[in-house]
Amino acid sequence: RGENKIKLGNLLEIRPELLNGHASLDFRKAVIAQRSVKEGQEVEQIEFALDITREMHTQAIKMTKPGLFEREVAGRVEGLALSRGGRLSFPIIFSVHGETLHNEYHGNRMNPGDLVVHDSGAEAPSHYAGDITRTFPVKGKFSAKQREIYQLVLKTQLAAIDAIRPNVSYRHIHLLAARVMAAGLKELGLMKGDTDKAVQEGAHALFFPHGLGHMMGLDVHDMEGLGEDLVGYDEEIQRSDQFGLAYLRLGKRLQPGYVLTVEPGIYFIPELIRQWKAAKKFQEFIHYEAVESYRNFGGIRIEDDVLVTETGHRVLGKPIPKAVDEVEALMQNG
Repeated sequence: RGENKIKLGNLLEIRPELLNGHASLDFRKAVIAQRSVKEGQEVEQIEFALDITREMHTQAIKMTKPGLFEREVAGRVEGLALSRGGRLSFPIIFSVHGETLHNEYHGNRMNPGDLVVHDSGAEAPSHYAGDITRTFPVKGKFSAKQREIYQLVLKTQLAAIDAIRPNVSYRHIHLLAARVMAAGLKELGLMKGDTDKAVQEGAHALFFPHGLGHMMGLDVHDMEGLGEDLVGYDEEIQRSDQFGLAYLRLGKRLQPGYVLTVEPGIYFIPELIRQWKAAKKFQEFIHYEAVESYRNFGGIRIEDDVLVTETGHRVLGKPIPKAVDEVEALMQNG
């Protein structure tokens, strides 16, 4: 946090922008080891933040309708966080252009046929964060094409969550999710060839160009100011340089007490499609002619926050609708 850098700089008589050069690697590793494992009271604070986050998301789903601007809903979401004694844990992503990752622009009018990607979270007064993403149709009902892609993202997320347990590397779970996704895209005619080989070579990253998730706690991307690779990797598991997999923030083996996000997504990014198609990249795995019909589709992401337990995992917070029928019912009855 910027205010912490200023405070440390004043205490140590070091200019804030020079602090990193004076940081102790051993000390940073010790802090990361301590903060990575959340105690019971810390989990309670995260779930407090998630109670507010749940209200933010359910109200956004209920409020969304054709003709409104994104900013009208985003403003209500931020107001809810403040009115419940919290604040935003990061700038709201609420966009009909979900194919643009981390899209903080809220100036679009929402039209029938649009999908909204809503990624936001509350921060408790103790600074513990929530981070949830839901995707839903502006008109209140998914089209057949939207439903197919949405169901695949949800299937991928549920498979990834089910695989979470101690001593399993998160890179392994990321690649498992990628295989589930690639197999589903093959069934839909968007990918082809050997699924395992396609994932091994990174062809699926046309649709899933980011990591499955990250650590969460006092910051929504917890401790990454201490060094992203120090938080997410270790001597056993190093960061890949492959497109897509390189953006996985957490790759190392999971331990009880870790809190992390699980957020797969499928995106149709017009410029990326154009570049890969022109270069004939992975044409043995990608059915480019079929992909063209999705060029204006947008994106879908579904995200929840998960605690690694001694025997497996627990999804934190009260459930927020994410099954197709649950989302449609909430929109139509909201």
